[in-house]
Amino acid sequence: MRVAMLSSISWRTPPRDYGPWELTTSLLTEALIARGVDVTLFATLDSQTAGRLNGVAPRGYSEDPTLEAKVWEILHIAHVFERAGDFDLIHNQADFIPLGFSRLVETPMLTTIHGFSSPRILPAYQRYDDRVAYVAISDANRDPSLTYAATIHHGIRLEEFPFDPVGGPDLVFFGRIHPDKGPAEAIRAARATGRRLTLYGLIQDEAYHAREVLPFVDGDAIAYRGVVGGADRLRALGHAAGMLHLIGFDEPFGLAVIEAMACGTPVIAYRRGSMPELIDHGITGFLVDSFDEAVAAIARLPEIDRRACRMAVAERFTIDRMADEYLALYRRLLG
Repeated sequence: MRVAMLSSISWRTPPRDYGPWELTTSLLTEALIARGVDVTLFATLDSQTAGRLNGVAPRGYSEDPTLEAKVWEILHIAHVFERAGDFDLIHNQADFIPLGFSRLVETPMLTTIHGFSSPRILPAYQRYDDRVAYVAISDANRDPSLTYAATIHHGIRLEEFPFDPVGGPDLVFFGRIHPDKGPAEAIRAARATGRRLTLYGLIQDEAYHAREVLPFVDGDAIAYRGVVGGADRLRALGHAAGMLHLIGFDEPFGLAVIEAMACGTPVIAYRRGSMPELIDHGITGFLVDSFDEAVAAIARLPEIDRRACRMAVAERFTIDRMADEYLALYRRLLG
């Protein structure tokens, strides 16, 4: 089986720090290669893979402001489809633009829909619904107007996330500094309970950061540490009493949620989007419907068995499970 894995080129695959689409694409690519699948990764030329790397973009356009995103995206996508005959399957992880090329080639195509940035992009998916097989990353992210081949949750390499059976006294936030991710809500909840909070993440909305986050950052009760990776990220995920994920949108998945739980850290999240599919209420964290419920849940964090958090990820959110489900789908699509 020869698979063309089409990654996003916003960031390197895998990303150095931020880049959730590129991260999951990399994890799947490497797991498939380990299973003997012949995968060519189409990504930025500074990407890393145990298989073959192909592409045209020198770097991610989010990392290099001299690169015009639309230009390099179309060059990148065309580069794959010009070679479609070399592959048994094209697995698109790069949003909706590649769909427009799907009828121009005979090679079957699978698209993982990482989320809908706006309802306005739905017509592109609807137009190619009969040509491209779609995978949802959560049942919550399925649109009723589309046909899906499967729902396949993301997975992580569990062995890369050390389990912390004790945690620490403080709270943590991981995510983009943007209203969607709820950092301001996390700050309000921490202040309401007198708990220390450390925020980690890329500033995506500068005005929101200046208005809703920065005025409360004192480096002690509320600290902002920016983007963090490697051992520092793992330490921050595990050495916390709980993670606050008080989102302001219907999140399609939420990698940071399962990463925290893998380290033993329970998560308090608004009951929106995929959160009920990731968090077992009262077992791996708390699903809440209001700010007051979130504040009350912070006091209940000691009720959570951190081993149960780790076990839930081991049972449902590993890269091995994810790769096996995709491989089974590949075989089904190819007959």
